[in-house]
Amino acid sequence: MARPVIGISTYQEPARWGVWEMPAALLPAAYPRLVRAAGGLAVLLPPDDTADAAREAVAALDGVVIAGGADVEPARYGESPDPRTGPPARARDAWELALIEAAIDLRVPLLGICRGMQLLNVALGGTLHQHLDGHTGGTGVFGEHPVTPVPGTLYAAAVPEPTVVPTYHHQAVDRLGSGLTASAHAPDGTVEAVELAGHDGLVLGVQWHPETGEDVRVMAALVAAAARHRSAEEAPVV
Repeated sequence: MARPVIGISTYQEPARWGVWEMPAALLPAAYPRLVRAAGGLAVLLPPDDTADAAREAVAALDGVVIAGGADVEPARYGESPDPRTGPPARARDAWELALIEAAIDLRVPLLGICRGMQLLNVALGGTLHQHLDGHTGGTGVFGEHPVTPVPGTLYAAAVPEPTVVPTYHHQAVDRLGSGLTASAHAPDGTVEAVELAGHDGLVLGVQWHPETGEDVRVMAALVAAAARHRSAEEAPVV
């Protein structure tokens, strides 16, 4: 059976290679590597500027990953920027919000990583803490801390025990979005995973960066859900 096809969001940044310097659609190589390790086939989703394009892309996929990166623009959740909040990435926010909305509407399994989890929360009407300390190892260095699953959640089914995870973020979920449940916490109470309650597929966000570690279980849960989604889509109508 063919591997489930997992689309991963990318973002436009200036880049240099060879004699060239121009905008490029970028994604750290660790993301597709983790998808492959978990049994999926990774494809990259270059930014587009329409919700229709996002819906068309998602409809062709078995699962979607929203990657980590820049801070979400506070205007998206009705707040003014804190001085420590990074510059807005409006085009990226719009593209990835459209991917999230399409995945939820089309029942395509979805995994948000770090920024991706925060954007999932914002997409469903939630808000963010714009700054907190202690969740990085320093500028450009991943830290680590334990996360504890909430019993009975989808996340706990995938990772049932407290686990030390690689982490790099200074923002986090504040008020949960509509339908979201907190499914893991850090020792300081920070929400470290969220999932969409009552959804018939997997909609999960994690605040850490599984792509930089050795544990594939979170991505494996997405790939397994993607395989189930494909089987349901391919089942004959009787």
